[in-house]
Amino acid sequence: MARIPTNTPSVPAASAEDEVLIREIDEAVREDAVLDFFKNHGAKLLGGIILLIAGLGAYLVWDNYREGGLESQSETLISALDSADQGDFKAAGDKVAPLLADGSSAGARTAARFVQAGAALEQGDTAKATTLFKAIAADADAPPALRDLARVRDVITNFDTMKPADVIAQLGDLAKPGNPWFGSAGELVAMAHLESGNRAEAGKLFAEIAKDEEQPETLRSRARQMAGLLGVDAIVDVDKLLKDEGVIVSEGNGAVVAN
Repeated sequence: MARIPTNTPSVPAASAEDEVLIREIDEAVREDAVLDFFKNHGAKLLGGIILLIAGLGAYLVWDNYREGGLESQSETLISALDSADQGDFKAAGDKVAPLLADGSSAGARTAARFVQAGAALEQGDTAKATTLFKAIAADADAPPALRDLARVRDVITNFDTMKPADVIAQLGDLAKPGNPWFGSAGELVAMAHLESGNRAEAGKLFAEIAKDEEQPETLRSRARQMAGLLGVDAIVDVDKLLKDEGVIVSEGNGAVVAN
């Protein structure tokens, strides 16, 4: 595949077959990033990311322990996490409700909102989850990394109903190599560029994701496919890629054999 300079203002028009593949991968990205994330993980949702976030909030509470009230907040979070771990998301959300009141520490309040947002999504209440994510993002006292995560989660939750320009405006500053949320934000922004007709910018961003070894391989593979279909070379080391994909290249005759 020919390499196209990243500063080229346009890319070659895709063939009808490429357009079909782009649409198929577009759907896969949407399902992975927007729909299946919450639908398929079930109990693992709060057991994974949400538990991690809430756990961090609990840690912040303990780390900033100054009075008995903070200890009580920590115990409330731990109890809510136990309910979430058992799949009782309603109970988890109800238990942390007092932590949203005035007087709670920033760490406990942020953790409680994430727990409630996760519980709301599990119960199909997208509007409530969106409100909570926006509240976290707007809370100047919340840890910056968690405010950014809330922005990403907000877009993932509402991607299908958002205008591409709004997605780019909300996550554009996070969709940069080196940012902790580059992979998730970058894929969403790239899809927004593609939907708005900016194939060159979409291809460039997909290529950057594909080349970032810090990203999950499933995400890199998906981004590599999209970049290639958009005319951007996203492969840095062909031999390494073939090895990672389980393909053996025979020396001398150039033959390839799949494991």
